[in-house]
Amino acid sequence: MDILCQAKSGMGKTAVFVLATLQQLDPTENAVYVLVMCHTRELAFQISKEYERFSKYMLNIKVGVFFGGLPIQKDEEVLKASCPHIVVGTPGRILALVRSKKLNLKHLKHFILDECDKMLELLDMRRDVQEIYRNTPHGKQVMMFSATLSKEIRPVCKKFMQDPMEVYVDDEAKLTLHGLQQHYVKLKENEKNKKLFELLDVLEFNQVVIFVKSVQRCVALAQLLTEQNFPAIGIHRGMDQKERLSRYEQFKDFQKRILVATNLFGRGMDIERVNIVFNYDMPEDSDTYLHRVARAGRFGTKGLAITFVSEEGDAKILNEVQDRFDVNITELPDEIDLSSYIEGR
Repeated sequence: MDILCQAKSGMGKTAVFVLATLQQLDPTENAVYVLVMCHTRELAFQISKEYERFSKYMLNIKVGVFFGGLPIQKDEEVLKASCPHIVVGTPGRILALVRSKKLNLKHLKHFILDECDKMLELLDMRRDVQEIYRNTPHGKQVMMFSATLSKEIRPVCKKFMQDPMEVYVDDEAKLTLHGLQQHYVKLKENEKNKKLFELLDVLEFNQVVIFVKSVQRCVALAQLLTEQNFPAIGIHRGMDQKERLSRYEQFKDFQKRILVATNLFGRGMDIERVNIVFNYDMPEDSDTYLHRVARAGRFGTKGLAITFVSEEGDAKILNEVQDRFDVNITELPDEIDLSSYIEGR
C-alpha cells in the first residue's frame, strides 16, 4: 500500500520507513529493491547510516549512498562491483546514474521520498524525481514523508501513488514540539553578535545550531565565534562535498559544540545532543521555522529555541508561526530555568 504521511519533526519518521522496508526485504539477487531520495546530501548520508545501523545483523544486506559533489566515477565503480539492495541519494545524482544505465531500478519494490514537500515544490527536483519514477516498475510501494504537507502539495504527491493511505496531522498546533521552550529577542541588526555571545556565555548547552540566511553570513559568523574561542564550525552549500561531510561528522561526533548553518541543515538532520537552536536570521516562512527549531527537542526531549527579531518582516513571520501552530513565543526572560531546557535538571 502506498503511504503519504505527515508527522511532527523529531518523532522517528526515518525509523518508520527504514524498519518497514528492511522487514520486507528478501534479496534473492544483486538488485536494487529500495530507493530513498531526499533533498540534501547530508540527509542522504544520515539515512544511509540508519539503514546500516538497523541492518547490522541482517546477513548480506548492502546499502549504497549516492549524491552530487563527489566524482560520479566512484559511484559507477561501486554499482559495477557490488550492486546495493538499498540505494539512498539525491535526485540529481540518482538520475545521472539511471540515464547512464549504471543504476538499474527494474526490480525496485519501494520508492521513498523523505521531506517530500521540499523535493516536489522545487520544480527542477520534481522533474528529476518524475524521470526516475518512470524508470521503476509499476507494482512498487511508494512512501512519502514530511512534517509539513500543505493542501497544495498533497495532490502533487498523490500523482506518484495509487490509492494511498493518507496520514495527516489534523490540527497544525499538534506539529509543535512540547518539550521545546520558544522565545524571541527584539534587537537591532548590529546588536545580534553581542547578544549571541552573551547568551552562549550564560546558557548551558550540549550542542547548539545557529541558523543564518546566507553563505556569507555563515562564514563570517563561524569565523567570529572561533575568534571569540567558541568551539564553532560552519556548514553551507558553498563548500565542496568532502568538507561538508567532514564538518557534519565532526559536529555529530561532538568534536564541535556549535554549528552555524544555512537552511541546508534545517530539515531532517538529527543530532541527538542539540538542545538549543538560534534563529540568528529569521526564516523566510513558518514551515522553515518549524523545521529549524525541531533540531532541538528531538524525540520529545527538552530544548530551547531563541529567535532574533530585528525588523518588521521578522515580527510578521513570528506572528504567523504563533497563529498557525497555536504556540506562544514569549520574549526571552532575564533568567531561564535550566530544568526547562536541559534533561535531568
